[in-house]
Amino acid sequence: METLLRKINIRLIYAKVLLVFSLILLFSVPLLIKAAGASLYLAPSSGTFFVGSTFDVSVFVNTGDEDVNAVEVNLKFDPKKVQVASPTTGKSFIEVWVAQPTYSNTRGIMRFMGGIPSPGINTSSGLVSTVTFRAIAPGETSITFSESSKVLRNDPEGTDILTSMGRGFYTLLIPPPEGPKLFSPTHSDQNKWYKNNNPTFAWDKEKGMTDFSHILDQDPVGSPDNVSEGDHTSISYSEVKDGLWYFHLKTKKNGVWGGVSHYLVRIDITPPAIFTPVVDPSAETIEKQPLISFITTDALSGLDHYRLKYIDITPDKGEEEVGFFTEVSSPYKLPSLEIGRYLVVIRAYDESDNWREGTVKIDIFPEGIYFSKKGTHFRQFLIPWWLVILILFIILTLTFYFYQIRGRGALRKKKSQLTKIREKLENHKTEIIKGIRRKKE
Repeated sequence: METLLRKINIRLIYAKVLLVFSLILLFSVPLLIKAAGASLYLAPSSGTFFVGSTFDVSVFVNTGDEDVNAVEVNLKFDPKKVQVASPTTGKSFIEVWVAQPTYSNTRGIMRFMGGIPSPGINTSSGLVSTVTFRAIAPGETSITFSESSKVLRNDPEGTDILTSMGRGFYTLLIPPPEGPKLFSPTHSDQNKWYKNNNPTFAWDKEKGMTDFSHILDQDPVGSPDNVSEGDHTSISYSEVKDGLWYFHLKTKKNGVWGGVSHYLVRIDITPPAIFTPVVDPSAETIEKQPLISFITTDALSGLDHYRLKYIDITPDKGEEEVGFFTEVSSPYKLPSLEIGRYLVVIRAYDESDNWREGTVKIDIFPEGIYFSKKGTHFRQFLIPWWLVILILFIILTLTFYFYQIRGRGALRKKKSQLTKIREKLENHKTEIIKGIRRKKE
């Protein structure tokens, strides 16, 4: 009987624990949902589009079961791959635009800022706006939200409840050929940048093809005219300017002009921007492992990497090159160097393998005074030997002159003392003579 009661009590305890746990879970679920906050996302979040075409990307907000009355959206995109063709299609739940949608196809940014009068909006898919982008170059690209984006709750404080932001990934392709198959012996990869600005294009001539028309321009969907350029199957261009260039070709077959084929070449013969490395703590230092910082930009293909080497140019040693160029990133701490002077050379390479050099000279000094064939050194200061000798000569001359003056002063003082003694002796002698005379009288 006692065993049975014990089992019943244990079951009751388990039941109570289960009931408490269930109640906690029941009341915490809404709190967890509420704590999820608001989110911003893009639709479609992925897709494949042809260069030259446009595509729409919509910005949506999920308020997370909260009432919100203001939204600030800041988008970032790669302006070398896509550009804004239209900032908005005019559809949005925003009722009051604090600022009109703004964008920069140079910097790759876009901004929306608007609100809804109280009580605001509570939605899982509120359309902020739809942006039309134009694909301008092939490759993979993304559109993201910047950290400055906000979703404000409808409360007196305007609390920012944005907790998550999605992103969009898109694939941009060259339009499929509608005419002859194109290739380039000099620029074989349409996704790669080249510093060769003399491209050659070639194509196959099929049976029945009699004439070809072609053009090289910067329009991704350009089209040559219907004027024959002859029946040759290749063409070369020279000294083409930097940028994205599209070769367009169509052929006349059986007396009819056909569709257009397109081929992209990326040309960049311009090196990165001029830059000057910076030394920390300074270019004249007692630190044997100074820190080198450097940064530059490239307008077209973009930066790829940096390489560094240093040369010992200490005058007493002559110019001595140390090692080879090594790939580095900024900031870079130099290996421990000996006392002396060094030239640090940094090369910035872009995606086309163009490079630009930045240099800085570093003087490393001992902590105290030291001597060399040229003179006396104290950190970056050099006192030549002739100046050292002159200073010593001046010091010795002044010392001699000081002791001369001091000796003369001492001599005068002694003479003055002797004169006073003589005067006292004379006075004393006079008094003695006077005393003797008085006694005689």
